[in-house]
Amino acid sequence: MDKTININLGGMLFQLDEAAYTKLKNYLNAINVRFRNTNGGNETIDDIENRIAEIFMSMKGTAGVINSENVDEMIGIMGKPEDFERPGFEKESGPSFSANPGPRKKLYKNPENHIIAGVCGGIGAYLNSDPVWIRILFVLFAFFFGIGFFVYLALWIVLPLASTDQQKHEMYGGDHNWAMPQEWDQHTGSRVGNAINEVFRAIGRVVYIIVRIILIVFGTSIVVTGFIGLLAYVLIFIFKYPGAFSADIQGMNLTYLPDFLNYMVSGGAAPWIRILLTIAVCLPLLALIYGGIRLIFWFRARDGFIWLGGILVWVLCVTALSIILFNEGVSFAKHSQTVTMDTLKLPADTIYVSAGAKLSGIKSADEISLPDDGGHGYNIFIMEDKKQIAIKSHLDFNISDDKSTSIRIVRHATGRDRIRAEQNADRLVYNYKVSADTLFLDEYFTLPEGARWSMDYVDVNLSIPVGTVVRVDKDILETIMGSGYRNREEFSYRNGLLVMTPSGLSVCPESRLKGN
Repeated sequence: MDKTININLGGMLFQLDEAAYTKLKNYLNAINVRFRNTNGGNETIDDIENRIAEIFMSMKGTAGVINSENVDEMIGIMGKPEDFERPGFEKESGPSFSANPGPRKKLYKNPENHIIAGVCGGIGAYLNSDPVWIRILFVLFAFFFGIGFFVYLALWIVLPLASTDQQKHEMYGGDHNWAMPQEWDQHTGSRVGNAINEVFRAIGRVVYIIVRIILIVFGTSIVVTGFIGLLAYVLIFIFKYPGAFSADIQGMNLTYLPDFLNYMVSGGAAPWIRILLTIAVCLPLLALIYGGIRLIFWFRARDGFIWLGGILVWVLCVTALSIILFNEGVSFAKHSQTVTMDTLKLPADTIYVSAGAKLSGIKSADEISLPDDGGHGYNIFIMEDKKQIAIKSHLDFNISDDKSTSIRIVRHATGRDRIRAEQNADRLVYNYKVSADTLFLDEYFTLPEGARWSMDYVDVNLSIPVGTVVRVDKDILETIMGSGYRNREEFSYRNGLLVMTPSGLSVCPESRLKGN
């Protein structure tokens, strides 16, 4: 069993192990050498011993054993003996210590003389003046475009707080009796100065309450925003539950985007993109929630390394995600298109346009809706059972240059180069057929099974002669022609009858309706 030694320090009994006793004895002897021949030295030594006793009490209490690590921690709080030097000290003979004028003054926030943050109290201690005059100067400069306010705010952020005895010693300088509580060593000051200080304290309390209310409201809003964002991301993109938080915004539906990712990028990159994207989105939201909680409860925490580590992880994830997306994005670098044309054997007076393969016939399909430049929408349907995707096509009517009816199908795609883009466009599968006076158009086109999406798009252009009546069924109106078609309501009312005029496709007039 290690040997323990009982000592009386500041009127309190402590047990120290042998190593701690030796270290503390040398520390107290060094302090005794510093102060025993100075005016008031004995009182200062007593104050230091009382302060050491308070520190030991906070560590172990009278029932614990003080070890060497506890003594090192105490010295870190109190400061080394050579930092206690004062002017007028007569150097003792001995090889261990040398006289010096004490530590240079440093600027701190003063926790023992503060109205708001202790900035003025710290400046007053540094300049050895009454802080009330510093406060008055800040108030006066606050009326000049807020200069005083912004300078105070900057000092509040930049200046450290004098929380340890060593820092207080540096704040007041070598001639200040730093070992005693600050209120025992305050200058009395004038009555006017004390009165002004009391006014500032009253104003400071009111300002503090107002600031705390603002911070609580702001912190609460941050926590709620972060929590809703985090919950929405998890429910929609991980659990695919859009019922709680709708993902439909101006015709946009991204609920099944993580599933569509398998068709956008290579198979090995998809899981890494999901993981990195989740970290890149959720980590800032968690930081937002934590920051809001700190604003609400106004607590201190030694979380600098946590914040630094979180920022580092986020930067690494965003960097890795950017590299992967850039590498995958090369596959969309070039655009190309292929065009097929065919003359249709349809009557010149009236033709019918009907839906062939319908979107409603696609089973077990998850839909992703994106807006496009034409206002028609870009709809993708994921058929997991076939490992295939279908995309809604678009129909336009044009005036025929001759008396015949023709169809022009333009397939668009992208690729790593022009050749690859053209190959991707050629693979798109779109079907139509003619039966008597009816043209059947598929509402969608498909990619081959297992093929990657390459920003594919199919545009169907139907050219008909002027004067031809066109009857378009409801499915074509709702899907292929899109919601941006002009005169939509009147067209619907007239049972889908249109007529090609020299200015373009228009609603069929009443005279033509009677003839039909």
